[in-house]
Amino acid sequence: MTDPVAQAANVLATEPVLAERLARELVRRGPDDPRPRLILASALRRLDRSAEALPLLTELARAFPKAARTRYELGLSLCALGRGAEGDVELDAAVRLDPRHAEAWAAIADRAFAAGDALREVRAKAALARLSLSDPALAQAAELVALGRHAEAEPLLRRFMLARPNEADGARLLAQCYVAARAYTNAETLLRHALSLRPDDTRVRFDLAAALFAAQQAETALAELAPLLAADPENPAYRNLKAGCLALIGDDAGAEALHAGLAMQFPANPRIAINHGHALRTAGQRDAAIAAYRRAVGLRPQAGEGWWGLANLKVGALTLDDAAAMRTALAGPLADEDRMHLAYALGRCAEDAGEADAAFAHYAAGAALAGPRPGTKAEDYAAQAAEVAVTFTPAFFAERAGWGALSDAPIFVVGLPRSGSTLVEQILASHPEIEGTMELPYIGAIAARIAAMPGGIAAATAEQVRGWGDEYLARTAVHRRLGTPRFIDKMPNNLRHIGLIRLILPQARIVDVRRHPMAACFSAFKQLFAEGQAFSYDLEALARYYRHYLAIVRHFHGQQPAAVHTLVYEDLVENIESEVRRLLGAVGVRFDPACLRFFENDRAVRTVSSEQVRQPIYRSGLDHWRMFAPHLGPLSAGLDDDLKGWRV
Repeated sequence: MTDPVAQAANVLATEPVLAERLARELVRRGPDDPRPRLILASALRRLDRSAEALPLLTELARAFPKAARTRYELGLSLCALGRGAEGDVELDAAVRLDPRHAEAWAAIADRAFAAGDALREVRAKAALARLSLSDPALAQAAELVALGRHAEAEPLLRRFMLARPNEADGARLLAQCYVAARAYTNAETLLRHALSLRPDDTRVRFDLAAALFAAQQAETALAELAPLLAADPENPAYRNLKAGCLALIGDDAGAEALHAGLAMQFPANPRIAINHGHALRTAGQRDAAIAAYRRAVGLRPQAGEGWWGLANLKVGALTLDDAAAMRTALAGPLADEDRMHLAYALGRCAEDAGEADAAFAHYAAGAALAGPRPGTKAEDYAAQAAEVAVTFTPAFFAERAGWGALSDAPIFVVGLPRSGSTLVEQILASHPEIEGTMELPYIGAIAARIAAMPGGIAAATAEQVRGWGDEYLARTAVHRRLGTPRFIDKMPNNLRHIGLIRLILPQARIVDVRRHPMAACFSAFKQLFAEGQAFSYDLEALARYYRHYLAIVRHFHGQQPAAVHTLVYEDLVENIESEVRRLLGAVGVRFDPACLRFFENDRAVRTVSSEQVRQPIYRSGLDHWRMFAPHLGPLSAGLDDDLKGWRV
């Protein structure tokens, strides 16, 4: 015969009205039994009647202070009644009394997310990860992954997967380690294997979507997200990931709308406010972006990325009071990421105040945290440049003439970051025949696959070469929304792949935007990039990279003089109309006066120069680096003869 108390408990989650009725009858029959009263209170809470549940739970907690379930229900009821601090105390008590109380840990994680308490949220999710798995070794690895300790988890998971290769959770967790290491192809392989084992597992599918997003495969990620959102449209993690994907494919309005909805739903979470600020900035809504960033630092003064968001607007958004608040935050205990962002923001404040020595000290402190870890092997730029020179010869291209995709639509803008490429993109995108997109990842992704092939690019067939060109055009189609004949790919690092571009897209145009090496390199050094550009956080590495860049472009100028059009930023500033006419001729379009009024173009701009290109051109920054010259000795020494011969 079914226990009536168990029967009432079993219908709590699905039929709280029935559970209430059954529990009331049980309370009437046995008023001294605490179990029906707890079921009744839980049913009332689930029916949004926490005010009625609270007296019952208070009395039960007083009588049974070590009952974890009672403390959990009391905590949720207090939170529902707006008494969050008291509720959190009760939830903490519940997991202290029963560390395996998964529902209490989930409630703590949800509340911590809403409050923007990232450390508390991570701790709760780590406990949940451990509890979700029965295998001790896998549970330990899951906890490490949740805590962000991927380097410790990876060897445990490798051993586990060698013994049990068809364990979906092991594959899922190892994939997260690969994502952390940027080994996205390996991560995708593991996650698709896990999904084949458990097709309905929402965690695996979400992790796959997140891995695809990290690999900048936004369209594929959206396809994986679609069924998750259909089943749970209000899930904040799903909505946030969709917003990131939409931003990657250029749907800035859609991304901003999602971020706005999340900011409204979770007004106490500074991370969400920062994300909204980034979306608003991209859309050119400067004042709204400032408000979002200020909301973030108001919620959490240690939120370094919020302060950096304000500083990175480059329009005097920070005040002396802000600088004092940042110094106070920097003096306290901080995560490295917050400390890094604060260092760069304080550097910008000091620079704006004309305090070059203090500014450089802050930038150097930030760069030490942002750059590669000590002991990381430096890239061999000389070997890379030599390989380019040996591979991409006139004979190489003559033997492969006509192999690529015959489209003149792409215009590649390459060079060092912070060399004026965003300005050039804005000028070109003001032409009625040209659409600006963003820094597209597709050439780099194709190049990485080719590098892994036996024999590399030299061994490629005509069919493969044409396929890569067609793939690039197909993947960029989602970014082309205006129907113009031409579009811009402004990924600066494509300078490493000029030979590949010339092979697979022989009719594409390539524009090299070049700036004085001291100005370009120091501007990159003081900039905190969202990702990549590891060379930019060390002055000697910057000098090596600048020389590498010149070597590559010079090679193609010598071998294929018409392959790359070099535009010198300083010449553009001094003689804008003549340089714009030359630029437009080089990319194969007629002159249009709108290109001289580029600052009137209200298109979304996604790079760190987004505010600058919405202003008329100015020359005041050309020699700005000179105030920092006493600190730039390693840079000038590393540039050697290219410090004078950089124009050719």
